[in-house]
Amino acid sequence: MHMVSRSTNDYERARLAGVECCIEPAFWSGTDKQNAGSFFDYFEQIIDFETRRAERAAGVDHYVTIGLEPKEANYEEMAERVLDRIPDYLDRDNVVGVGEIGFDQGTEAEEYAFRRQLRMAEERELPVIIHTPHTDKPEGTKRIVDIIEDEDVTQERIVIDHNTENTIDISTQTDCWIGFTLYPGKIDADTAIDLLEEHGTDKMLFNSAADWDPSDPLAVPKARDKMLDRGWDREDVRKVVLENPYDFFDQSPNFTYEI
Repeated sequence: MHMVSRSTNDYERARLAGVECCIEPAFWSGTDKQNAGSFFDYFEQIIDFETRRAERAAGVDHYVTIGLEPKEANYEEMAERVLDRIPDYLDRDNVVGVGEIGFDQGTEAEEYAFRRQLRMAEERELPVIIHTPHTDKPEGTKRIVDIIEDEDVTQERIVIDHNTENTIDISTQTDCWIGFTLYPGKIDADTAIDLLEEHGTDKMLFNSAADWDPSDPLAVPKARDKMLDRGWDREDVRKVVLENPYDFFDQSPNFTYEI
């Protein structure tokens, strides 16, 4: 959940809906950054202030993943400076992984940043959140899988996110985890639940972007309730919205939340 873009009231609402812990991936924050220092200020904000705000607002455990997201990887000189500094942030106490990384337009600069950050995560045995592109999504997802295989990184520590009915067959051919982002323009809850009915729940997890656009910080609790309303067994629902994401991030040495 990109809670840096949400109000304190949203933390309170999420906590009342059963959200006790959230992961905040670094992402494109609405406008292209013009200086490497803007990234460093942003990383500090989500690592430090946002973590304290989550606890102060609603007693929510807040963790962070750090990465140069693909859109701004295309500013190559700036991106190089950011990539050089990312390892410093990966050693911070509440940083539990690398991400979001992946593709936006599918450029060579994006691929360079993607490969480099995959290697950073592999060296530190950290989980990785991968952003599949908004356009040409099936082809972009195939390219992501090819790069993962080419870099020979640990697929069990990777979640391929933003899956749709057009990418699920590609993602499930890997040993990666499969993420569905419940968000307008990505996938709605009913479609995601349909895909779970077809493909099962192993390594499947729901998340919500909850960013500045029309989105919902309660998307996962609402999907949980839809699954129950559709007759899903409570333990299977718990697996998708709690146990799977917990098991994925529990691979990080900095993830200390307990269920």
